[in-house]
Amino acid sequence: MGRLTGRTCIVTGGAGGLGSATVRRLCAEDGQVVIADIMLEPAQALAEDIRASGGDAIALHVDLGDPDSIRKLIDDTLAHYGKLEVIFNNGAATQADFLNRDGAAGDMEIEVWDTTFAVNARGTMLMIKYALPALIESGSGAIINTSSGAALLGDLARTAYAASKSAVNALTLYVAAQYGKQGVTCNVISPGMVPTAPSRANQPELIRMVERHHLTPELGYPEDIAAMVALLASDEGRFVSGQILRVDGGVSKAFAHVADNRDQFEAHVANIWGGAA
Repeated sequence: MGRLTGRTCIVTGGAGGLGSATVRRLCAEDGQVVIADIMLEPAQALAEDIRASGGDAIALHVDLGDPDSIRKLIDDTLAHYGKLEVIFNNGAATQADFLNRDGAAGDMEIEVWDTTFAVNARGTMLMIKYALPALIESGSGAIINTSSGAALLGDLARTAYAASKSAVNALTLYVAAQYGKQGVTCNVISPGMVPTAPSRANQPELIRMVERHHLTPELGYPEDIAAMVALLASDEGRFVSGQILRVDGGVSKAFAHVADNRDQFEAHVANIWGGAA
């Protein structure tokens, strides 16, 4: 038996890289998983693959920018499984052509700002709103939201995305405070850079540059985020709530100069003490 035996979970953005890795992990932990995505065909293909391997998963369409679509997702989940214990709010407006329009504040298109917040912030809130009755009824509901390191640091672009993820961080803290006594935990995962396989193969210089600023030997994989989701969704995570969990290889926890000074510092230590730092 896995840690999630008998628990029904919804993963939004479930057909994507991070979402699909999480779906597979939750199913491996014996969870019953609803793969919710605006792209239904890849979600269906993933569900079929999981069922062929002995897992329990179904695919449902959801448009996080449409309140009626979100409400229907919750209703259809309850109609199929009869209950709901876990939601992983991972869906976001991340299409490449859309993100490329998300630049500096002075150049911001109102449409980009409004759409980003409608999907990332309002969509997450509505998922929680409509799922809460079932999560409370379960007695052990778990809400896990996906944020971003972009919400915690400044950058030159992706202003709307970062601001929407800051809203998700605040929403997480408030939901944890408001519903914790009713048996619902709420946490947010702030991932570090988790490049896709094509990015690793096609952009090795970028990967090496970013790796220098992490405290771990290499960048993360979707499975690293999925492992944290599985923990928070299980009884082992029942005493964790209201947390912004930075699963980012330590990139947010060191001074920027560490990457540039590491080699020099280690050489200095070796010269004086004859050993590594």
